[in-house]
Amino acid sequence: MATTAERRDLSERYDPSTIEPKWRRRWEADDLYRADDDAPEPKWYSLTMYPYPSGTLHVGHWYAFTVPDAFARLQRMRGYNVLFPMGFDAFGLPAENAAIRNQIHPAPWTRENIAAMREQYRQMGAMIDWSRELASCNPDFYHWNQWLFLRMLERDLVYRAAGAVWWCPQDQTVLANEQVLEGNICERCGSEVFKRDLEQWYFRITRYAEELLHDAEGLDWPDRVKTMQRNWIGRSEGARLIFALETGDTLGVFTTRPDTVWGATFMVMAPEHPLVAKITSDEQRSAVDAYIDHTRRETEIDRQSTDAARPKTGVFTGAYARNPVTDERIPIWIADYVLMGYGTGAIMAVPAHDERDFAFARAFDLPIRVVVQPEGEPDLDPATMPDAYHGPGRLVNSGPVDGMRIPEQLPEVIAWLEAQGRGTREVTYRIRDWLISRQRYWGTPIPIVYCGTCGIVPVPDDQLPVILPLDAEFTPTGQSPLVTHEAFLHTTCPTCGGPARRETDTMDTFVDSSWYWYRYTSPSEGRLPFDPERAKLWCPVDLYCGGIEHAILHLLYARFFTKVLRDLGLIDHGEPFLRLRNQGMILAVEGTKMSKSRGTQIGPDELVHAHGADALRLHLMYLGPWEQGGPWNDRGIAGMERFIRRAFTVIMETGAGPFDAALPEAETAALRRLTHRTIARVTEDYDAFAFNTMVASLIEFVNELMRLKDGPLA
Repeated sequence: MATTAERRDLSERYDPSTIEPKWRRRWEADDLYRADDDAPEPKWYSLTMYPYPSGTLHVGHWYAFTVPDAFARLQRMRGYNVLFPMGFDAFGLPAENAAIRNQIHPAPWTRENIAAMREQYRQMGAMIDWSRELASCNPDFYHWNQWLFLRMLERDLVYRAAGAVWWCPQDQTVLANEQVLEGNICERCGSEVFKRDLEQWYFRITRYAEELLHDAEGLDWPDRVKTMQRNWIGRSEGARLIFALETGDTLGVFTTRPDTVWGATFMVMAPEHPLVAKITSDEQRSAVDAYIDHTRRETEIDRQSTDAARPKTGVFTGAYARNPVTDERIPIWIADYVLMGYGTGAIMAVPAHDERDFAFARAFDLPIRVVVQPEGEPDLDPATMPDAYHGPGRLVNSGPVDGMRIPEQLPEVIAWLEAQGRGTREVTYRIRDWLISRQRYWGTPIPIVYCGTCGIVPVPDDQLPVILPLDAEFTPTGQSPLVTHEAFLHTTCPTCGGPARRETDTMDTFVDSSWYWYRYTSPSEGRLPFDPERAKLWCPVDLYCGGIEHAILHLLYARFFTKVLRDLGLIDHGEPFLRLRNQGMILAVEGTKMSKSRGTQIGPDELVHAHGADALRLHLMYLGPWEQGGPWNDRGIAGMERFIRRAFTVIMETGAGPFDAALPEAETAALRRLTHRTIARVTEDYDAFAFNTMVASLIEFVNELMRLKDGPLA
């Protein structure tokens, strides 16, 4: 047995700065991690969300990547043919804003960062197949964004429309609803945003709403993510009713409670409803216009608030409608609690049975009529009701449907409305179509030209890709800098050959990330976005890892694109990721989000230089439950380095043998029990993504082995 001095000498031989580069060079020379499309073993496709290359990697990136890398290695050891690729989400605001701050064009800035990040991933010792690397800013990638846009346009999944959209004055671009935080704050830069009217391009994601809702239930995804998507899609069953206006127009409303239409005593429209301007009386116009301007500065979250302390606001338009079942003349108001993006942008207000309508009616002294009476209780009195009643009961004051039980006989009420031509059964969704237009430079050009003769004309396939010029001025001005790039802007119409103007908006960066994993399966494919046979071999992805903050952005859009690709005949499945696992977020020391732009990120390079990549990887796995994250600290890295040295010492002292000496059963039984107990615990923790307890089991195992060297194992 080695002496203490010999053990110290052996442990001092462990030098991560020598050992780790040696094995990285060996792995690269052997092309160890290149996935073989023709290998006979069962496939396993592991993937992490590819990063924005707007800076170098920080420890948060390592935290997100270390665990999936370890799991991919386990699957390889289990006999799978593992694909574990990497790329860069290189378009979009993060890269462009970083380039603006550093006074450098985004193209070289992005490519320099990609090179630096690639080297850092290699330093990590990651099991990446670099032969499949992609970057979304390369024409050979965004060519296929444009191709897919055109295929979707052919199928009426793309359209252009005017509308009120969120505008960020700092980033000088439109934001999707999902990118506006509570308080009218831009998700990207933290600036206050407001609404403005623009012509925009949209993807018709609403066509897939029911399928997106239904198919999520069978996925091996965290319940929290599925709940967030379910709520965002927001399915509602009810009926559409038509109210006749005194101006000669009609106003459709969707309601989940058509049984209460006999209690509708006024109507409320969203301030941005296109009919508001037409129906508003001259006497009310100035008040209405002022209220509309006020509402443009509110978020949808604010407008949907049910906080009783929030004052109820609204303005009478001066117009009236007719209740379709009572023929009663009822006033039409506008108020911020009605949203243009949900239902039809107008509601019938039934204050006796809806909390927000009740509060509004009390605030503006509007009539309240009870039409659902709880059974076995005193009659509800509108004058003394403390709040709205929305429970079960019998219909009263409801003409031909008086006495029907609600909710049991709600279908009969809808049937009566349909039979009388007063309404139709309908299902509606909260989700809105995906706004993809961005008034920025660093993104995929939209393949559309505008011709004075032919109108809106798609760019033909044989003229793709529409190349983003690398010599455009990209300082934000409120318009895309492509507007002033004469060579890009002016072109010829593909249909008539006359002069035409290119679309100068670029695509939302989430278009890039909505299908990129398919491109990894055949990154050099030139005829289609990817080779359908290679995609069939590897996809769907077996395990996808990333942050939960993408639950209703990237992850929902990825599911939508997958279903579109299926309907285009390019793939044979409808869901992109069989399993999803979310990591928590490693925060800056002060407890805020690590940010490249705010300079609060912690770089891994110095930590690796001091302790080695393996020690940092183990430390990140050991910090706590992977899905929780937490504030960064480096207090445990030295301990992980000591653990590696102890394991190295055990191997170096015992690895040379001899192995042929027979040992008594009593001396080996405890070791075998410990070994198999550790194997079982580590395997179970690996599969459960409980990597902190997995590392703890390995530390305990090595500690026991060290004690065994000096005496019998208990």
